[in-house]
Amino acid sequence: MKYISCILLFFLLSFDLVLAQGGLPESFFDGKSIVLISADPGSRPVLTWQQLADSVHTYLVEAGGDPIAYFELEQVALSEARQADFAKAFSNRQVKNVVLVTRKKESLSIHVGTFSGDGKVITSTTLFGVSGSDWKNAGSQLVDIGQARKSNNLLVIDVPEFPQISSQEVAQSEQKFLPRNPLNLEVFKLGIPLEGSSAETGALSYFRYDLLGKSQEAILAEQASQKSQIQGILENHYPHPIEWLTEAKSNEELVRDRVQFLLVKVEGRQADLMKSMGLEPIDGEDGLKTVVKYYIKLIVRDELYIGSEWDADSDWRVALTNFLDNLKKVNLPEEV
Repeated sequence: MKYISCILLFFLLSFDLVLAQGGLPESFFDGKSIVLISADPGSRPVLTWQQLADSVHTYLVEAGGDPIAYFELEQVALSEARQADFAKAFSNRQVKNVVLVTRKKESLSIHVGTFSGDGKVITSTTLFGVSGSDWKNAGSQLVDIGQARKSNNLLVIDVPEFPQISSQEVAQSEQKFLPRNPLNLEVFKLGIPLEGSSAETGALSYFRYDLLGKSQEAILAEQASQKSQIQGILENHYPHPIEWLTEAKSNEELVRDRVQFLLVKVEGRQADLMKSMGLEPIDGEDGLKTVVKYYIKLIVRDELYIGSEWDADSDWRVALTNFLDNLKKVNLPEEV
């Protein structure tokens, strides 16, 4: 009897832990969901993100959801502009919820939150979530919790769908990327967000397989190390005023502090980054390579300057140095 009581106590404590994360949103049971998947390629058995979507879909439906479309998280969060494009497409499809599936080498987690309705996609990293050793374990937990509620999602699809957002939906952001250098860098400050801070990344990136679960201590230690390394590079390659950003600020607050430029770092497959910025992508192994690219955002006009030369690199230090050196080059006259 004592053994049974211990099991019951453990179950109740575990259930309370799930509830402490906020519980499944009401809209999950009465509205469309899009699913964003981030999968560690080193996980076993080897599955593409599409195959993982196929494995997870049944559990989301049985839990009471209406998952209408699946996307790779890294593609959606590739850049601020690309994320805004996807958000616009989600709004057009009347999406209410965002499901984030993260597969790490030793575990898989499923988080559910409400769609923000804007380019942020989600507004917080504190979402309802379950975690297990694999999709079966985590999915079964979600089903057990979801089946305790009545769902109004009746006409749901039987298999996952992988739609493409239309060229009209992405055209707006691709036109914002300018293959030249910004002017007046010597007049206004360049804001430099620290990686992992609310100033640097949206909430979506938190759920990437390589970032989910990092402790606050680890993030702070990495920020301190990164700031020291960036500072050393800036001192040797950027002569203009800067300002470190460790928390999110509105554009009005930044401009008031004479910060009109932001240094933005994006990371992804090289071909994907180039295509998203309106450039002809590289083919072959170089195109599949994960690289870091820096660009500058002019806040007051929402323009994104990627420089006149492609300078991405797998090492962020090299990518930053290349970009800062290219900023010193004079813009060529634009073709008429």
